[in-house]
Amino acid sequence: MKAITVIPGRPDQVRVGDLDEPRPGPDDLLVEGRLLGICGTDTDIVESHDYGWPPPGRDRLVIGHESLGTVLQAPPGTPFVPGDLVAGMVRRPDPVPCEPCGHGEPDFCRNGLYTERGIKELDGYGSQRWVVDTQYAIKLDPALGDCGVLLEPASVLAKAWEQTERIFGRATWRPRIALVTGAGPIGLLAALLGVQRGLEVHVLDIGDHGPKRRLVTDLGAAFHLGEARDMGVIPDVVIETTGHGPLVFELAELVAPDSVICLLGISPSTRREKAGLDEINKRMVLKNTVLFGSVNASPRNFGQAADALAKADLGWLKRLITRRVPMSGFVDGLHKRPEDVKVVVDLQA
Repeated sequence: MKAITVIPGRPDQVRVGDLDEPRPGPDDLLVEGRLLGICGTDTDIVESHDYGWPPPGRDRLVIGHESLGTVLQAPPGTPFVPGDLVAGMVRRPDPVPCEPCGHGEPDFCRNGLYTERGIKELDGYGSQRWVVDTQYAIKLDPALGDCGVLLEPASVLAKAWEQTERIFGRATWRPRIALVTGAGPIGLLAALLGVQRGLEVHVLDIGDHGPKRRLVTDLGAAFHLGEARDMGVIPDVVIETTGHGPLVFELAELVAPDSVICLLGISPSTRREKAGLDEINKRMVLKNTVLFGSVNASPRNFGQAADALAKADLGWLKRLITRRVPMSGFVDGLHKRPEDVKVVVDLQA
């Protein structure tokens, strides 16, 4: 079978080549890979020396953590049967395990010994066939079709919203206005989950190219172009997806009292800028502001994401997938075009 392998930090070493067929264990699904989503993490692995770790004893990694496939073989007595549409989870608990990993929350791993498919010490889903333990597989509504490849990024948003709502549980009031900064795939899915929660959703982006504005407005949300301070919106909750550091400080001054800001984005930039940290600290204290980061997702969040996608308008979800490339076009898919939202790899092409 064919697989996409990389040497982290070596863009010239991306290969599509033959690998041995996977051998499922007694608790594994054998899956025919259908689509593989591409995100900024994949670009970082290929182009950066700071990210991506092959399995021990090897220099190459099968890349890919946003999966979608069809079950070919399933263990008897499990909820899965051949033909099921499934996606695989990304993170696996550490072997010690730490307390969160021992309680099914490897996304909160405290000692850093977790592993991740296609990212950290485990081969990913970028192959024509792959195996996954049934406990790390999520069955999807077959009506989703190719849109099931959005499950992994949607799981990150399911966790972000879950944690945000837990923080709001500290008081009796509930948020009404949500701001999402960034209108990439993560931002658009954040907006979708915000609208599903009945919030007044605003999306801010620095560009108006491609289908982003229309995708936002078709959700019933408002699209804003430019600077946060110019929107005229005072949000109760912010989902920040850009990783732009100066924007984070600006948001801390902009939000309503008792607000929550969730940080999801990471920027490779090493910019240095001056900020009035004492004043920002004072405002956050006096306004009961919570600022927190969130990464990855638990099995529970994957289930929440599957439910959210199943409830979403299928036509809208289909419009998020703006470009498909064959396995040989993986490197091209890493570099977004102005009209791109979500780029995926066809694992059978």
